[in-house]
Amino acid sequence: MLHSTNDTVAWLLEPDPTNPGVRYMALRDVLGQPSDTPEVAAAQAAVMSSGPVPAILAAQDPAGYWVEPGPGYYPKYTGTVWQVTFLAQLGADGRDSRVTAACDYVLDHTRSRYGGFSAGADPAGQIHCLQGNLVAALIDLGRLGDPRLDDALDWLARSITGEDIAPAEEKDAPVRFYRSGNSAPGFACSANNHLPCAWGAVKAMLALSKVPEAARTPAIRAAIATGSQFLLSRDPAVADYPMGYATKPSQSWFRFGYPIAYVTDVLQTLEVLTALGYGGDARLRPALELLLSKRDKQGRWRMEYTYNGKMWVDVEHRGEPSKWVTLRAARVLRRCERPL
Repeated sequence: MLHSTNDTVAWLLEPDPTNPGVRYMALRDVLGQPSDTPEVAAAQAAVMSSGPVPAILAAQDPAGYWVEPGPGYYPKYTGTVWQVTFLAQLGADGRDSRVTAACDYVLDHTRSRYGGFSAGADPAGQIHCLQGNLVAALIDLGRLGDPRLDDALDWLARSITGEDIAPAEEKDAPVRFYRSGNSAPGFACSANNHLPCAWGAVKAMLALSKVPEAARTPAIRAAIATGSQFLLSRDPAVADYPMGYATKPSQSWFRFGYPIAYVTDVLQTLEVLTALGYGGDARLRPALELLLSKRDKQGRWRMEYTYNGKMWVDVEHRGEPSKWVTLRAARVLRRCERPL
């Protein structure tokens, strides 16, 4: 017997002390309940008391960082920037004092003098995947409006369009691109042989999609237009974006998992583009068909990619039905007005 939508939603909503964030986000994102309702508030409180979030916070230094002080990109995936990213993705409460300390630490120690987030060398380590992940996480954790995050948002937007940023070759310019990081406008990155990096583009657009319409500056609107055009310039289901060091798309595009670090997948491309209003765009149909082809007879999606064994805590199991991946799919289908 094939599943019903109600069965899938009920599975996501069931109390689950190992992954309580699923219920919290399903109430909010699938059923559309406001965050301040008692049921949603109780679900988020459960996130802070059981499952992955308390395990991550237990490893935190009282000063707000993980493992070692500094920018926090290393070590992967136990350093500070990864924990802030994962905490947001797992539904942590940004009002918790430990989460607040982590956010403040990143805002004070991981930004370059240009305002953008950097993996280390200032500002040579600015890369879109890191900037997008951190900006998205900090918005989810309630920091929108913090002047430090506003600066990071402005840099992220302008580093996409190139506004007021000199070429990397102009080494005497007060503000310029760097060959070791984002090396030119349009998502060019050293990690992709200085070609536009679609993984970075997805992360950057994820962050910008979370900025409410009323808060989008002209720079942010221009960056969203540029990024949307780039992601829709190829078939997202094929993901044959520019490949600097490869001859075919990474298989990571086609393996869905959670949480998500700098790697991305077709499902995250769908999450981003549907959040930006492209749910009815015919160019997304092949990617939506790919998504639906991975659904099992119970209406669930499997965990195909995992950082288990590399993080402070494991999250679900590879090869098994995943509440997190199913939640991600449910968000996309809801935005496309398709049945779950």
